Amino acid sequence: YRAEQIREAVAALAPKRLKIGFVEQKQQNGPGGALRAAASELPERFLVLNGDDLYWHDDLGRLLKHDEALLAKEEKDPAKLRCFGVLEVKDDRLVRIEEKPAKPKSTWVNIGAYVLRKAVLDAKPKRSPRGEDEITDMVTRRAVAANVAVERATFWQPVSYPWQLLEANEAALRLLKRDVQGTVEKGAVLKGAVAVGKGTVIRSGAYIEGPVAIGSGCVIGPNCYIRPGTSIGDECKVGNAVEVKNSIVGSGTHIGHLSYFGDSILGDGVNAGAGTIAANLRHDSGTVRSAVNKKLVDTGRRKLGCVLADGVHTGIHTSLYPGRKLWPGVCTLPGEVVSKDKLR
Repeated sequence: YRAEQIREAVAALAPKRLKIGFVEQKQQNGPGGALRAAASELPERFLVLNGDDLYWHDDLGRLLKHDEALLAKEEKDPAKLRCFGVLEVKDDRLVRIEEKPAKPKSTWVNIGAYVLRKAVLDAKPKRSPRGEDEITDMVTRRAVAANVAVERATFWQPVSYPWQLLEANEAALRLLKRDVQGTVEKGAVLKGAVAVGKGTVIRSGAYIEGPVAIGSGCVIGPNCYIRPGTSIGDECKVGNAVEVKNSIVGSGTHIGHLSYFGDSILGDGVNAGAGTIAANLRHDSGTVRSAVNKKLVDTGRRKLGCVLADGVHTGIHTSLYPGRKLWPGVCTLPGEVVSKDKLR
């Protein structure tokens, strides 16, 4: 799906020392089908990682010490357990993986990181209830023939919903070190772990509290407040009297003066008109709910602002309710109050 987009992103972001190959899955028949499509490129023993999850380097190192194994994370919330593959384990060896069980038999969930041997592909494709060839089924059948170890992970961040990007961003920024390559004018304050790319200008009166990452070619300020947990891409502008907190701002995005974004995600090429305010807290202090497939989903977050897709333009004085999403290219009117998601 969107193969060229993936190739372009890898070409732009991957370290040049890495040799990266691509295999296109012609038929959308599940993650097991993707693994089978790559069979000709696989060595005898290989690592498999879910594409929409973040893992910790040290956990993967311990995983690779086993001949065949998977990573697991303990989840004690019964409601969340029913959303994952739950492991049945005996003596630190895998017995089976049960997908989204009504009555989980353990508190350990499969987090989609495996070291496997090519023999796992010997199992014939078997359709799951959702009509897909599942890696979990392949690994369960492999566990019957071989010792598949279960290694405990110390960190795992799935990214299934937009707001989980904020949690992934927070995790990445915990590793950030101070690195200022741009120009910082007199009167600007950079406090703590703040990274600033080449060609970026931090204007006088800007106050930036790390961890904050700012890309190249940006203009920040004057007189703005960038709070912890914020990542700003390349070629961005953050105007006068703007406050941004714990948010992701995509490349080429401009935030007009007198605006506020907290716990929000702004895509590439967004233009937030002056005075755009994203509310990030319910009046009753309850957790924010957001629509997914026309159903309200509890995000589990007490604070969640907006999600503005690529190319969104907001008119001046736009106000956004907590947890609202605007689809790519959507525009709002001056003074508009956005109380539900806007698809067009």
